[in-house]
Amino acid sequence: MLSDIRKERLKKLEKIREEGIDPYPARVKARISLDEASGRFNALGRSKKKLYLAGRIVSLRDQGRLFFFDIDDGTGKMQVFASRREMKRFDLWKETLDIGDFVGVKGMLFKTKSGEKSLRCTSLDMLAKSLRPLPDYWFGLKDVEGRFRRRYLDLLMNREVKKTFELRSSVLRKLREFLWKEGFIEVETPVLQPIPGGATARPFKTYHNALGEEFYLRIAPELYLKRLLVGGFNKIFEMSRVFRNEGIDKDHNPEFTMLELYWTYQNYTGLIKFTEKLLKPYIKSSWKKISYAEAFRKYAGRELNGIKDKGSIDDIFKRKVLPALKHPTIIYGHPKSISPLSKLQSGGGDTTERFQFIIDSVEIVNGFSELNDPIDQRERMEYQEKLFRKGNQEAARIDKDFLEALEYAMPPAAGLGIGIDRLIAIIIGRKSIKESILFPTLRTEKKD
Repeated sequence: MLSDIRKERLKKLEKIREEGIDPYPARVKARISLDEASGRFNALGRSKKKLYLAGRIVSLRDQGRLFFFDIDDGTGKMQVFASRREMKRFDLWKETLDIGDFVGVKGMLFKTKSGEKSLRCTSLDMLAKSLRPLPDYWFGLKDVEGRFRRRYLDLLMNREVKKTFELRSSVLRKLREFLWKEGFIEVETPVLQPIPGGATARPFKTYHNALGEEFYLRIAPELYLKRLLVGGFNKIFEMSRVFRNEGIDKDHNPEFTMLELYWTYQNYTGLIKFTEKLLKPYIKSSWKKISYAEAFRKYAGRELNGIKDKGSIDDIFKRKVLPALKHPTIIYGHPKSISPLSKLQSGGGDTTERFQFIIDSVEIVNGFSELNDPIDQRERMEYQEKLFRKGNQEAARIDKDFLEALEYAMPPAAGLGIGIDRLIAIIIGRKSIKESILFPTLRTEKKD
């Protein structure tokens, strides 16, 4: 039983303390990484100098007057050889060490008869005593939800999972570097907002005690980023944490990461080309292009101008059109009724300069030529506000402060948002964004 194992480890912990040893010390001696020790093994071995290595014990083998264990510090593994003749406190450590413990070991490098790189241990420090067995050696990570719920164990036991999040970090860095090179600067905007705007989504509500006012966790940074365009910034982006009070499935998590950028004196056709260049290192296939109206006609079997209830257009698109878009596809020219922040195409009509990048039926990019006509913007926000008051909890709200800023004139601009979690899931070839989020939102687990 797990409880019995834990009790036994607690006894070992107490024995270590009885010996006057702190099993969770505040300081660690100067060390080199296992990767460095392995890479410089021959030179370090010839020097006969004692080294200090540290890591988690991942295997342990008792051979009487000897024992062997492997340590892993995240950069590599190495075998440690311990003998009663050479190692201080041999009996104590032989009795109290467990798989999962973090230890520091001092000794000289050598190769065993089988040629395995090893360290001949002369002394050992307990750095952190593990009170629970690693899952691979007890119950395993039995189900997918268990992996997400205890992601730290998932990372520990599955190298591929750890590589996924190392890759995620690399992609975020490269996206930033690309944008910096193109002249964009990174900014930060409020997470707590008095009006939830910039997208059509139901927000999370909170309350600010000092101000005595309700606030919302942002559903998008868009309206604040546009204020910065009014203020004179030309090329800006934010890597933002966004919150939407919506369902949870393979494509949605209530909190997610979005890259949002804005570029003055640019339009949606130029931004489409820029986005293809931005995503080229990650999406190798070419992009098909099709207008929203043509896709609607082809996959939903209906004409846009024949739909009386404009509020149902987006629902039909999600049910009928989106599932058919498996190949990387750029949809452009969305209706005005579902694009409250996008500029209209010239020539009249209600088609906007909006686009989406879609892969395997999942939207990863949404962008448009930004609406900068304050009169038109007010009318669209008022229309969305009416939808909200009729019961549509996802309709955009009217933001009077933003409208005031817009009346000071915002330059022509194009902007977009990229769903980072979805993009990473596509890059690693997984169907669910839970695989690309370190700690996806789950129902609270009941514990004894």
